[in-house]
Amino acid sequence: MPRRTVHDLVAEARAEIEELTPAQVQAELTAGRATVVDIRDFRERIEKGSIPGAVSAPRGMLEFWFDPESPYHKDRYTPDQRYIFYCGSGWRSALATKVIGEIGYDDVAHLESGFSGWVEAGMVVEDVASTSPWVRRGS
Repeated sequence: MPRRTVHDLVAEARAEIEELTPAQVQAELTAGRATVVDIRDFRERIEKGSIPGAVSAPRGMLEFWFDPESPYHKDRYTPDQRYIFYCGSGWRSALATKVIGEIGYDDVAHLESGFSGWVEAGMVVEDVASTSPWVRRGS
């Protein structure tokens, strides 16, 4: 079998999943239609901020937290809800969206431009650093 690159994997995932623009994600948030899931590492969230109202589910734990048969499953994630995933530029979230769909979540999508596209579109960004227990504050 010929070697496949990460570009191949992302392109294949994008061909199979629903991709949303920042405006479409904002519309779903405003309507209360979806849970937006930030799959970036917590350091990225602290440094750059987050989409307001997004929940954090780091990419390394995503499948384990979403799969009801996993010993690490989190009850907040159920297959009957809509989830929109995002990362920094849309690559990790494309792969994540595909995988979560494969484990039985039918109503999933991702922010195709990632958080960088969200910022470039002028959307509101939540300051995560001010509420994070991981940020050291001066005394």
